[in-house]
Amino acid sequence: MAYNRIADRDIDALNPRTKTRAIPAGLLALKQVNLFFFGSCLLFFVAAFMLNPLAFALSPVALGVTLFYSRTKRFTPLCHFVLGLSLGIAPAAAWIGTTGRLDLAIGAITFAVLFWTAGFDIIYSLQDEEFDRSHGLRSLPETFGKARALLVSRLSHSLAVFFLGLGGWMVHAGPLWWVGVLFAACLLTYEQSLVRPDDLSRVNMAFFTLNGFVSLGMFGFALADQLVR
Repeated sequence: MAYNRIADRDIDALNPRTKTRAIPAGLLALKQVNLFFFGSCLLFFVAAFMLNPLAFALSPVALGVTLFYSRTKRFTPLCHFVLGLSLGIAPAAAWIGTTGRLDLAIGAITFAVLFWTAGFDIIYSLQDEEFDRSHGLRSLPETFGKARALLVSRLSHSLAVFFLGLGGWMVHAGPLWWVGVLFAACLLTYEQSLVRPDDLSRVNMAFFTLNGFVSLGMFGFALADQLVR
């Protein structure tokens, strides 16, 4: 997140929606944010080293994907899916951190998070369609318009639910996992109902609030499923 703010500081200063962020608003100096960023990277590598050899070996890949996202909006409308990948590798990283290996089963959950993230990031980017187009930035709303971008968002969330189910099936999850999948599906359906191409008044509700409940709810059901086994 720190690098995203560093990379986008000039863009943020031009966008009325983001010009109050810490760097363009002058609340933090660039050197302060850089210090925080490089310190975070160092801590990340140390933590990966302390986990196991595979976690440490793959840590540059994970960091590289995450940092690469911040540049993708300059050249591809598929930037939402790169963001999805940068968050999607988190469950795979947790799997590696706890087991010391990478198994096929966690791949489905990685794809679930990828499509879940891409779906809600497309919703968030609807607010900047005109700004992105006028400043040469890329996004699905900028490229295809709000209506078609929302269709891609809805397809992405459908795929997220599918891969949550596939992941549960691959690890032989219990009934509470499936309740969690249903819970997530219902919330994502409601999230999509809040946003229309001609009405973005509830984007923050859809983007911030509901996705928090999706993640915490899915975690809660997954944990409960393990505890009752």
